[in-house]
Amino acid sequence: MPFECADPQANEAVLPGETPAETARRLAEAKARAVALRFPDALVVGSDQVASCEGVRLDKPGNHANAVRQLNAVSGKTASFDTAVVVIDTKTGKQGARVVGCRVTFRDLTASQIETYLRLEQPYDCAGSAKVEGLGIALIARIDTEDPTSLIGLPLIALAELLAEAGAPVFG
Repeated sequence: MPFECADPQANEAVLPGETPAETARRLAEAKARAVALRFPDALVVGSDQVASCEGVRLDKPGNHANAVRQLNAVSGKTASFDTAVVVIDTKTGKQGARVVGCRVTFRDLTASQIETYLRLEQPYDCAGSAKVEGLGIALIARIDTEDPTSLIGLPLIALAELLAEAGAPVFG
């Protein structure tokens, strides 16, 4: 399916009292709505992911020191990644949304493993410093989810369902 990427330039601030899943859905919708304003005859997709571990949000680290802290915090533990996808039909105004949860159990990580991973992948723009579509998969012992693509930030199974509901099934 042909598509075009557009920067939503959305504010990703967390609102007080929001759960990670609520934040992910709100931000995915905000991103889709921002882009929809620029594409009046399109299906617009927005997505967002929020990671957390033991009640602490794991945002995009932004730099090496924060990534080291995050990976030390999840070492040997299970983190949650809530990924939302929203599809807006700008012609009709109809909207569909899904939030897909994913539980990720990290291996016990050594300082050397963390440093090597960060040097090679530099996942400073990834929630929880987890860039699993590359070498980050080696940090993980187990993934539990209904949609494994949700962990990379766009739940493709849910997206295919939403596209079909919007009248644009992947296989016509």
